[in-house]
Amino acid sequence: MRSSSSTSSGGGRRRRTSDYHGGRASSGDLSRFSVATAASSSSSAPAASERSANGGRGAAFLDAFRSCFSPAEARSPDTSLSEDFHPSRQLSQSISSQGSSSGSTFESKRSTRGLYGPIHRNSSEREIPGDRKFSLPEIQKATKNFSPNLKIGQGGSGTVYRGQLSDGTLVAVKRAKKNLYDKHMGHEFRNEIETLRCIEHLNLVRFHGFLEYGGEQLIIVEYVPNGNLREHLEGLNGKFLEFSVRLEIAIDVAHAITYLHTYSDQPVIHRDIKSSNILLTNNCRAKVADFGFAKLAPSDATHVSTQVKGTAGYLDPEYLRTYQLTEKSDVYSFGVLLVELVTGRRPIDPKRTIIERVTAKWAMEKFAEGDAILTLDPNLEATDAINLAVEKIYELALQCLAPKKRNRPSMRRCAEILWSIRKDYRELALLPTSCMN
Repeated sequence: MRSSSSTSSGGGRRRRTSDYHGGRASSGDLSRFSVATAASSSSSAPAASERSANGGRGAAFLDAFRSCFSPAEARSPDTSLSEDFHPSRQLSQSISSQGSSSGSTFESKRSTRGLYGPIHRNSSEREIPGDRKFSLPEIQKATKNFSPNLKIGQGGSGTVYRGQLSDGTLVAVKRAKKNLYDKHMGHEFRNEIETLRCIEHLNLVRFHGFLEYGGEQLIIVEYVPNGNLREHLEGLNGKFLEFSVRLEIAIDVAHAITYLHTYSDQPVIHRDIKSSNILLTNNCRAKVADFGFAKLAPSDATHVSTQVKGTAGYLDPEYLRTYQLTEKSDVYSFGVLLVELVTGRRPIDPKRTIIERVTAKWAMEKFAEGDAILTLDPNLEATDAINLAVEKIYELALQCLAPKKRNRPSMRRCAEILWSIRKDYRELALLPTSCMN
């Protein structure tokens, strides 16, 4: 592997990934805005020759980034999955595992199993999502009459409490604000229940049931004990997430959204993918939560015309402009989340200078300048493996953040790319230091 040039700044953070070839396609090939992550020799050679011809990142690309991110070249979301992507393997793979096992790639929606199928031991033990019946006294007892000490979340539409049922099951109880009861809120409550009943996946919070009685509107879901991703990125739990764990979280979320878009009984658009809606288990497996804004998408339509809902900083600009919601709106939010995982910053940070206030725009400009590693969360130590992974993650984020939805990849494609990034990251992280210097 060729020696890399570096500038003594930020503990080696200016070292550029383009110095590490090793048979891989260049992650700096911005002239095509490609996401060249599959480790196949047939794709590496053309990318390397094109990189040499272009000779670096030009000012034209930086200008394009500054104008709300120049659209990437359209790439078919139906590109076949590489041999490295095995969804079924993820079910039994822990975060730290690196063992290999055989697995099939995606097949048709109806025949797909493994990660994208229901999670249960056998058919007789399967509990249908939301099938459990609850009474108000039971929930009051479980939450100690909605004790403030058991409050674990607060949102625009209500409050979330931790509870323990009589059988010992820990649950999260979402209690709608009573002063918001109207036709609109009633519709949202029923919409969320309808959505939750349709989905079941390892990386989604499990729906236990609901209760609408005596002025109360309650949704009872699985309790996830380790807080949300935003809290961990800010170190509120006493320590910060390692880079490898952040990469695993990105993969978990990609799997969850892929399932919603492609493999659930009816396509679901989440509409509010953000770090505070990503809950973590004790071993840092991610589960996507909060389906209050979710929309069931008709399978025979290209989009859903609806009022804009979501969170500032994560909203798809095309959806904001046209009011046409598609699955690619979730892809845009996922691109923002990828940048958030790398930088640790909130999508919009008013305390920053104007140049750095919108995190995704700032990060993509640094990426275009060849300084992507300078955006790395300062709580992480830059290494050659992290340097390479950050470049490749930003290549993917760039496509997800394309202003036009047609230029964004599918979530299935995002999941494939992230598996390949993890594979390369692990291989480089395991190399002896002498091989990288």
